[in-house]
Amino acid sequence: MAALLDYLTLADAIGSIGALVVVAAYFATQMRMMNSDDLAFPVLNLVGSILIVYSLLENFNLASMLIESFWIVISMIGILQYIRLRHDKSPKS
Repeated sequence: MAALLDYLTLADAIGSIGALVVVAAYFATQMRMMNSDDLAFPVLNLVGSILIVYSLLENFNLASMLIESFWIVISMIGILQYIRLRHDKSPKS
């Protein structure tokens, strides 16, 4: 274990935290602790994916970069939809 910690770079640590954030958001929705319609779900996915992309800039992998790019775009769409729906539900003056 000590050898592994000596090998990890800052980018590895940041990417690992990002992976934990994404998995935690998914786990929370599966355990009904968070609703996928909540703003927190796409925000956590966006943050996690950005952290993973940061690590991929040092340790590039095309397949991983593609999936994270899609994950970022989909998360941003989810955030925009949340904002749009909230705006549509607000009382009009």
